[in-house]
Amino acid sequence: MNPPLAQRGVFLTATDTGVGKTFVGTLLVQALSRQGRRVAVRKPVESGCALQDGGLQPADALALQAAAGNREALQVICPYRFRHALSPPRAASLAGERLPLAALRAAALDGLDGSDWLHVEGAGGICSPIAEDGLNADLAAALGLPLVLVVPDRLGGINQALMGLAAAERHGLHVAALVLNRVTAETDPDLDNAGELAAHSDCPVFRLPHAAADGLDALAAQLLGQTNSSSSRRATPR
Repeated sequence: MNPPLAQRGVFLTATDTGVGKTFVGTLLVQALSRQGRRVAVRKPVESGCALQDGGLQPADALALQAAAGNREALQVICPYRFRHALSPPRAASLAGERLPLAALRAAALDGLDGSDWLHVEGAGGICSPIAEDGLNADLAAALGLPLVLVVPDRLGGINQALMGLAAAERHGLHVAALVLNRVTAETDPDLDNAGELAAHSDCPVFRLPHAAADGLDALAAQLLGQTNSSSSRRATPR
């Protein structure tokens, strides 16, 4: 089912936690904005929030809010926030709350008037639980959005990328792009994950050097050339 208001968009997920989803997401949102899109950003649930000024502050959602020009209220971007740095359904359970997949889908689609692109960021990896009855992949499928899959650009990244593609295939999801994010400054100069992945998958690959700040304009342009009807296509390992 495609979002009825934001005509196009992506679901940003990763092969693991802590590989730079939000860093990549903010660069992508900024690139889309430079190309004239009014981007609605959604991080429907965030755990590990710090208690500040009497409330839970979602750091990732705040970064996305700033990247999109602070157009939307934080409560709209991230309505479900939890203190424990655990999977969202576990953090919700410890807080005595329910977290059904339907509620996250509704939150991601809320308040999209005036936006022409929907950027939804998951929590953890593609097969991590995001709701009491679903994984990140299930939420992406419920939204009808293609994936941008963030992969750590390090030794082992090829395995993680191909496993992520295989998981997307199992859930019937189209992967619009892989983003190799160099998470550490010191990496073997002979490493070529992008080149090696080309031998095993047709999925477009974009690479970010460590602490890149020059955006993802090429990826944004590619995404703008696609429509959500591409969600019926699948990027699969060969």
